[in-house]
Amino acid sequence: MNIINKIKLLNLEIKRREDNNILKKYNTGKVVHEKQLLFHKSIKKNRWVFGGNRTGKTECGAVECIYLARGIHPYKENKKDTSGWVVSLSTQVQRDVAQSKILHYLNPDWIEDIVMLSGRKDNLKNGIIDKILVKNVFGGISTIGFKSCDQGREKFQGTSLDYVWFDEEPPYDIYLECKMRVIDKCGEIFGTMTPLKGLTWVYNNIYLNENNDDEVWHITLSWQDNPFLDKKEIESLTKIMSKDELDSRCYGNFSFSGGLVYSNFKEEFNVIEPFNVPSEWYDNISIDPGLKNPLSCHFYAIDYDGNIYVIAEHYEADKDIEYHAEHILKIADKLNWPRNSMGKLNALIDSAANQKTLASSKSVVDLFYDFNIICNAKVNKDLFSGIQRVKNLICSASGERKLFIFSTCVNLIREIKSYFWGKADVPIKKDDHALDELRYYVMNRPENKKPIIKNQIQKDKERLFLKIKRDRYGR
Repeated sequence: MNIINKIKLLNLEIKRREDNNILKKYNTGKVVHEKQLLFHKSIKKNRWVFGGNRTGKTECGAVECIYLARGIHPYKENKKDTSGWVVSLSTQVQRDVAQSKILHYLNPDWIEDIVMLSGRKDNLKNGIIDKILVKNVFGGISTIGFKSCDQGREKFQGTSLDYVWFDEEPPYDIYLECKMRVIDKCGEIFGTMTPLKGLTWVYNNIYLNENNDDEVWHITLSWQDNPFLDKKEIESLTKIMSKDELDSRCYGNFSFSGGLVYSNFKEEFNVIEPFNVPSEWYDNISIDPGLKNPLSCHFYAIDYDGNIYVIAEHYEADKDIEYHAEHILKIADKLNWPRNSMGKLNALIDSAANQKTLASSKSVVDLFYDFNIICNAKVNKDLFSGIQRVKNLICSASGERKLFIFSTCVNLIREIKSYFWGKADVPIKKDDHALDELRYYVMNRPENKKPIIKNQIQKDKERLFLKIKRDRYGR
């Protein structure tokens, strides 16, 4: 064979390998978008993608499995050999969705062997795969196994795994069983799903993260997040779907018959990471009292443009006023929050706090006063006006957002995400303690407050802060 033919063959082999390496196109950003990258970069052990149809959520799970199996994860420490499961709702769904995506991104040159559950290796498209043995770059062999929820919980027992990928929402018992499988290896769980089943365990345990698990993380994908979707296709799909269908299938939102009160709340915009707030912005403290129920307290700051920042939180149940006051004062001391001439904190509180408690001859307001917090109970409690004012701060009709919550205020964030309309167009009275005192604070402020006249030092400080904010958040 002459040198020209050798070069031709070499070029053909290079082209073959390039054509087979679909994962390379994903890695270089040709078929991946920003929110998919956020999923891969997350270091949490229990992370989920809630996405509408055609938002790229399944790609996240399939590529993550291949990263881990090959030992080529671009953002994490890699292992020589890994063992993981891909869990689908049924074997048919496995074949048509998860299995298909894995094979799409898995270069054939990386496959050591395939074990079939049914069908033939030479016709993978129409067969059901039991497991794929993948060549790991460190020299070992990794295993990607396939499971389906219709097999029942017993089929998910007895194995130690590095990871589990749920393609769509599994039954709770299977989720718990899979969590047991990754404990030995300090492994991880990730899920990709369209929330079509309503307010299930995923809504409570993952989306709201009611247990405040530090390892739980989620992101929501919508059609607008996927730049590779055809606009005409989006338009045609939008026309044939109801509002509830659009909410789930387009925006990846959980649906409820009554609807969310604060449906315009978006974590990616309204929730921000903490920063050092200038003391000139400190504005007020608001409290919704509770003894058996949670007592909710938040610290509020406001900048010169009228943007409100919720910067600290105390939220706890089954404690007395002395305990709550002590913890609120600790937060105030940490923030260097100003006190009045008597050395006491000023705060807003529900007017019901003027009433005496069963456990004391004093009112809640009096008890807080004894522990160095002066509470103003003359708050505007108008429910519907308060909701409208808060909603407008979350996002106005013109798209302007003026309410920003530090990510450390987890209970306020959770309550906003779980506040639904009930019968007679009244919100369901459940888990709304933080929302009540947020309303007290907002309604206590003049709606059209005159702007503060800034001196040169304040202007310089604000200019510096805005630069830090742009560098950190890109806005």
